[in-house]
Amino acid sequence: MGRTIIIGGGAIGLSVAYHLAHRGAEDVLLLERNQLTSGTSWHAAGIVGPLRATPNMTKLASYALELFPRLEAETGMATGYRQTGGYWLARREERLDELHRVSTLGRHFGLTAQVIGADEVEVPGLDVSDHAGAMWVAEDANVNPVDLCMAYARAARSKGVEIRENCGVASILSEGGTARGVALGDGTEIEAESVVICAGAWSKPLAEGAGLHLPLQAVEHMYVVTEPMPGLPDPFPVIRDMDTGIYIKGDAGKLVIGGFEPDAKIWDAFGPEGNRPFLEMPEDWEQFMPFMEAALDLVPALAETGIQHFMNGPESFTNDTRPLVGAAPDVDGLFVAAGMNSVGVMSSAGIGRVLADWIVDGEAPMDLWEVDVARADPRAATNAHMADRMAESVADLMAMHWPFKQPKAGRGLRCSALHQAWADQGAVFGLTAGWERGLWYAENDAERELPYSVGAQSWYPIARREAARMQDGAVLLDLSPFGKFDVIGPDAVAAMNELVCAQMDVPVGRAVYTPMLNEKGGIEGDLTVTRLGSQHYRITSGAATRWRDGVLLRRRFAVWRVALHDVTDDECVIGLMGAEARDILNRISDADWVDFPFSTVRDVVVAGVACRATRMSFVGELGWELNVSVTQARTVFDALSTAGAKPMGMYALEACRIEKAFRHWGHDLGPEITPLEAGLGFTIDWGKQFIGRSALEAQRTQGVTRKLCLFQVEGDPLILHDEPILEGGRVVGLTTSGAKGARTGLTLALGMIEIAPGEKLADTCARDFSFDIAGKTYPARALPRPPFDPKGERMRG
Repeated sequence: MGRTIIIGGGAIGLSVAYHLAHRGAEDVLLLERNQLTSGTSWHAAGIVGPLRATPNMTKLASYALELFPRLEAETGMATGYRQTGGYWLARREERLDELHRVSTLGRHFGLTAQVIGADEVEVPGLDVSDHAGAMWVAEDANVNPVDLCMAYARAARSKGVEIRENCGVASILSEGGTARGVALGDGTEIEAESVVICAGAWSKPLAEGAGLHLPLQAVEHMYVVTEPMPGLPDPFPVIRDMDTGIYIKGDAGKLVIGGFEPDAKIWDAFGPEGNRPFLEMPEDWEQFMPFMEAALDLVPALAETGIQHFMNGPESFTNDTRPLVGAAPDVDGLFVAAGMNSVGVMSSAGIGRVLADWIVDGEAPMDLWEVDVARADPRAATNAHMADRMAESVADLMAMHWPFKQPKAGRGLRCSALHQAWADQGAVFGLTAGWERGLWYAENDAERELPYSVGAQSWYPIARREAARMQDGAVLLDLSPFGKFDVIGPDAVAAMNELVCAQMDVPVGRAVYTPMLNEKGGIEGDLTVTRLGSQHYRITSGAATRWRDGVLLRRRFAVWRVALHDVTDDECVIGLMGAEARDILNRISDADWVDFPFSTVRDVVVAGVACRATRMSFVGELGWELNVSVTQARTVFDALSTAGAKPMGMYALEACRIEKAFRHWGHDLGPEITPLEAGLGFTIDWGKQFIGRSALEAQRTQGVTRKLCLFQVEGDPLILHDEPILEGGRVVGLTTSGAKGARTGLTLALGMIEIAPGEKLADTCARDFSFDIAGKTYPARALPRPPFDPKGERMRG
């Protein structure tokens, strides 16, 4: 590979450089505008917390436990890494549900994590008399951020990385949608094959100049260091008091106290002081006082202890409190690792490794969807939106993580042309994939403001009410946010056949469900493809993956004579589902809705408006998806409503799709799951060549060793995702998604489990499973078929 330029000499940039060198990259240049660590790394608290809320984030974070000691051995330099253990404190019972779930996941990944009573917290001087309990994680640790960075730098230099300090980058050079280097502040241009933005709070304008929009905002981030306190345990464990948003760590006989506040103070990283290295901002006791009061409540001895230092420095946060990592969707050769949300030092190990692998190999080394920069909606990157989000984004790190919690700040980013129509029907809107969509439809004021819960969901009776209408009537679904792409050109058939595993040379008017794979056979996209003409296809994908799918399609079609058009915003899509769907359409349309086979598409006129109707259903009922121009969608919507169709929300939709065991990308499907493992072998045409075929052939020959199954769970627990599936006391898999069925009332989950090669479904269903959910065990059984309409008679009738 050619030269790689890394912009930024903090923990993230230095880790990327180090890992690139480890991968054998021979021409790596790191440019730092001031001195190494002088942006935000130098004042980081240095907490190392390997346990995160999901498997992939835990894998990323846990790598630090391996790397930081190894760096010391490699370089002979101390990093200050020391395992201290840590307590996550819960003041409310509902928080214990979250801690039970996280601790269970941690143990599955080899961490020592357990939920304990408040009386078992063994830290002298800590008053936890008002707490409900805690989680203990033995692997929590501390590291010295500056020492760690210097070790990264020495190790990188020893392997040939060139590091230049006091060398500011003015802009990223690009040509024809490809990054080709950087321009320095003095006008010098340096060419490169890859450019990596690791400039933290200062990343945004560099990225925007190259066509990459980062939802990133710098804020003032504060902590205090106390005077020495006699009698502190050594080591002092990391303390997180989750319900007050504070953390406490030991520091050579002193305490460091910080927090993650609501209404974080916006800081202009490009103002008068934006370029000053090792910047410290003025003390702000008014902003910090709630944290200090919470710390005094937790550690009463602080009342007799002085404050040695008040640290107020810049830190960058993202709109969804997750990092922005990976390949830029619209600029080839441009990569980013920014927006670490105050855990950059800890994250540097895992993020640096996976991004280096991505750069060298040209693809992500694991499922990185949670942090992938391609998830970011360009509209979210506006300064106004990011300023709004800082009202709660920073606090979200430790705020109560309710199941199905909805953000309040920064709403209304994307609304479909039918937004007001849904509102008029009583929609209680929620944010799904950046779009405002009706989660449920309230019939009175009491149904609009429903409480959160870690148990039975208050909206579930409404979801059941909405879904029940499909038995004899019909409902309307908001499907407009789905990603929609047109593929047109003389190579369309060949390009599509290479892209997906199903056969694409089908009659015009045929709709085909098919995965898009990577070379390893993993599922990169979950698509419905409709042939609209001899050289014209329409691809429909998920709402959340629009930008990611778009870049994958663009790059794969680059060698073919086809044009790719994103038409997502041009059309509204209204789902009409239920037993009465055909009758309703007959009342407002002269089209033939009887001789209209399943998985076909036609151009029709509905209520005097030209539409494209696709007979398809994600809820397992008779129904059609109507694509209509945004300018005329309201006419169609009103006609359907007048004819008797009622709205149905996203929660009811989800509770229906699980009853049919329909898979959902990002949960049940992903880049590390193949169609054979996911139970989608029926989508594969073995008679043609396609990306990923060789890997699937090998897997078919050897036999799969894991399988996605639908489970029925007894005891009515709340299933979310990543709950361990047990057999004989041993973890044999994790759930991928779950819900309580809206029509059957059953508690259901999809889960990936270990199987013997060649194991039949009947044998799997005969096995004795149980689920570990929030610290309790529930009996479960694998189902041989979906519990709702297993033969698909309602959907295909």
